[in-house]
Amino acid sequence: MTYRRVAMLKTPAQFREHVAGLGIDLPFDEKIEIGPDAPLAQPYTLPGGFTIGNRWCVLPMEGWDGTPDGRPSELTFRRWERFGLSGAKLIFGGEATAVRHDGRANPNQLIINEETLPDLIRLRETLIAAHTASFGPASAADLYIGLQLTHSGRFSRPNGKKLEPWILYPHPVLNRKFGLPADYPVMTDDQISRLIEDFAAAAGRAQRAGFHFVDVKHCHGYLGHEFLSAFDRPGKYGGSFENRTRFLREAVAAIRAAAPGLGIAVRVSAFDFVPFRPGPEGTGVPESWGAGSYRWAFGGDGTGVGVDLTEPKAFLELLAKLDIALVCITGGSPYYVPHIQRPALFPPSDGYQPPEDPLVGVARQIAVTAALKRHAGGERVEPPPSTGSGRAGGERVEPPPSTGSGRAGGERVEPLPSTSSGHAGGERVEPLPSTGSGRGLAVVASALSYLQEWLPNVGQRLVRAGMADFVGLGRMALSYPQMAADSLAGRPLQRKHICRTFSDCTTAPRNGLVSGCYPLDEFYKARPEAEALEKLKKPGNG
Repeated sequence: MTYRRVAMLKTPAQFREHVAGLGIDLPFDEKIEIGPDAPLAQPYTLPGGFTIGNRWCVLPMEGWDGTPDGRPSELTFRRWERFGLSGAKLIFGGEATAVRHDGRANPNQLIINEETLPDLIRLRETLIAAHTASFGPASAADLYIGLQLTHSGRFSRPNGKKLEPWILYPHPVLNRKFGLPADYPVMTDDQISRLIEDFAAAAGRAQRAGFHFVDVKHCHGYLGHEFLSAFDRPGKYGGSFENRTRFLREAVAAIRAAAPGLGIAVRVSAFDFVPFRPGPEGTGVPESWGAGSYRWAFGGDGTGVGVDLTEPKAFLELLAKLDIALVCITGGSPYYVPHIQRPALFPPSDGYQPPEDPLVGVARQIAVTAALKRHAGGERVEPPPSTGSGRAGGERVEPPPSTGSGRAGGERVEPLPSTSSGHAGGERVEPLPSTGSGRGLAVVASALSYLQEWLPNVGQRLVRAGMADFVGLGRMALSYPQMAADSLAGRPLQRKHICRTFSDCTTAPRNGLVSGCYPLDEFYKARPEAEALEKLKKPGNG
């Protein structure tokens, strides 16, 4: 199926017309505001008193370019320097950093231990130096920098291309998809307890390195995320909502004991689908899972391709109870449902063609984020009881039918009427106070890179309407980190650097090469890996 490219939508009217033709709702401001009163220039004060200088955020973006012993390389330092140049005042974790060797997602992922600590200190200092060089010597005072802590669980590859998984339960689809037998050993409760100690020790080191907070990663199929879908795991870490969130509660308590005063954040996959595979003509189709509902998706509705936010809302309530003030909303996993996790027109070499216009995926994530933000600042909902199906009961979000426009499922969200501000749909949420002070969780939106030229327009409306508090830059931060600074200053966007979701930043590491924006970043274009990547992408070579 062919989808119209966003780069062809030259005017706000064309963008809105295209969105309407897809039958989706996207918040949209026609004019980007500048100056101290602009929505994206507003500060946000966290409950602890720290004021983040604006509403732009750099999401965790790793490059598969650390050293074998887990230290940052020159490429890592360059990436963090560009994070500092971005103008964003929230650095949500920098990049995934393993709390121990066996939890690395690849043999070049960073590790935090006593040996790598001096390098991580220098990495953070590099980001700050780039920021102050661009925005003034006092500009670091409202720059909030975190480090994402992770164990990669069933997607651990610490020593090479071969998976060396740590799993919590035998997943009927993922075990089959990635070649694990049904009796593959699961982590014991004692092993989980030791891992919690590793998270606490890592957090203590992050605090010593000068980071303001750590992100306890709960997304994208990695171990923290797998806890949330461990309905079939017996014992204290599986089954009920309380048990499936025990790891988070115990990790937070251990971190607070090891690093008093350190901030804690969570990036969470708030919904998930059944894994997809290439179908006819390479287009993604859902895997089969057998009889009954699909109960292994946190935030899923049992159909395998729909969303139920009952448990994600309870999860955000838990964060609030734990005095966690910052959450980043994402969805799915790049390993088995990339089209819902990071919508893109061009799949990586080992992926599938998108089964829906990627803007549908963007709209889905925005709708989920807006609903959760509204809940985080609004009424209280008790955690749902576990049901006999292994899936939480409660609010069901109906999936829309597939249409000729390329819409392929997802939750139904009632559109807003068009408004004079140029809003093009979405869920109505009352605006938040500009400082953010005293209004529940601070929510970061992600999956926005496919908006391309229109990312600032959508992001501004998200913040203005209170549908999110921060606008996250993911893949866009690799090709064009200065989008934030240019937008805030009212400068024209640099179209030649805007991410077009070619997915080379994923295809390269999937084939043993360092990640980077090979099509648009002149630095990576000139590297020898660029030539190797082009050969890999030719038919018959990958």
